[in-house]
Amino acid sequence: MEPSAYEIHELRCKFFEKLENEHGSTKAHFHPADLARVSNSDHWLKRFLVHHDMEMKDALVMLWETCEWRKENKVHEINENTVNREYLEEGSIFVRNRDRDGKSLLILKCKKHVKGQKDFEELKRLVIYWFERAERKDKGEQITLFFDMAETGLNNLDMEYTKYLINLFKHYYPDFLNYILIFEMPWIFNAAFKIIKGWLPTKAVQKIKFVGKNSLKDFVDADQALMSWGGLDDYTYKFVPEILETPTVRLDDYKKKVHFADGSPLVEVAPSFSDIDSDNPSPSASKLRVSPSESVLFSQDGAELTGTVNLLNTSDRTVTYKIKTTSPDKFRVRPSCGVLHPNNSTTVSVLLQPGHAPATILRDKFLVMSFTLEDNLTSSTELAELWKTADSKKVDQHRLRCMLSGQSTSSSQNGAVCSSYTHTTAGDTDQKLN
Repeated sequence: MEPSAYEIHELRCKFFEKLENEHGSTKAHFHPADLARVSNSDHWLKRFLVHHDMEMKDALVMLWETCEWRKENKVHEINENTVNREYLEEGSIFVRNRDRDGKSLLILKCKKHVKGQKDFEELKRLVIYWFERAERKDKGEQITLFFDMAETGLNNLDMEYTKYLINLFKHYYPDFLNYILIFEMPWIFNAAFKIIKGWLPTKAVQKIKFVGKNSLKDFVDADQALMSWGGLDDYTYKFVPEILETPTVRLDDYKKKVHFADGSPLVEVAPSFSDIDSDNPSPSASKLRVSPSESVLFSQDGAELTGTVNLLNTSDRTVTYKIKTTSPDKFRVRPSCGVLHPNNSTTVSVLLQPGHAPATILRDKFLVMSFTLEDNLTSSTELAELWKTADSKKVDQHRLRCMLSGQSTSSSQNGAVCSSYTHTTAGDTDQKLN
């Protein structure tokens, strides 16, 4: 079962509400990168819901505890330069090839691990490094944990290490496990395995598969299997540093292109809602008064979800206006461009197009642009040409977020509005999300 957009939105909102209620700030308690991930990654939040079979309360607890664990363990500081280099180059754990479902294999060469020979804290950091690297490699898709137990004995059995691996999947990396493949496990481990099996949730137990050279082909194709497993890959482990994209970060890099459906020029606007108030001109400075001043409020009108924006020319000169949105395929804006004479006003209608869920509008934004006309224009063609050549320094810009009727105006750290809201279905049945 896949969570709906409403459920993902609700989990995000509950997280930020808990953060504000318990700590009074959305910026200090967790690592900024994890807060940004909660704010922006629907896929990550979906994994928590799937992990707990759509149980919102359990998903929220796990999300919260995961962010705490990541901060306490300084996960964002773990990299090849901060992990024990000897452990990295030994090759007791690494990522290589894929299973038949296309999931990366996180391989544990158990014969290379002897209990008590490694510093356990350093070993845990090594494991986190490979978990994080696997997540980055496949953008959070599941992985298969491959225990290569060929040529192992009791001195290679480390219950504490195994339990740590299981707990990472169980508590901090939701819906991250595709299979647990156990290759050529010696019979002397049978008793230990019964204990290990008890640590696993029912869903994970069902993912355990015991394989040998003859049966491995059911889960890993020959060209993806190492030669020591009976496959065709003659790979010998050698640590290769991860290549990360690290572009120079500038303020402009965080801006996003806002397109309008008519193909007019691009205008850059900051994507964060928190920038809206500071970027919008004051009412006295702007020639065009925009109402509501902060948000386009959408409400149900029969089977349609609509909003309106009122524009008033408060100056003694004629102005032209134009409206853009981050999702031109999602909205119909009428009129999207026009002229207002002194003290004249107009009402702009915004309609959510069919096929888009109401909850998806909460990250969308609108940009109202305007400037003073020097000459009287007689046609829409002249107006369109004028906008194509407009001097951006003379264009006033006013940003608007999107809200659903019934929402409060409290916002999270990244400005995303998080509160309960009412959605009317096609059958006019109100569904309350708390």
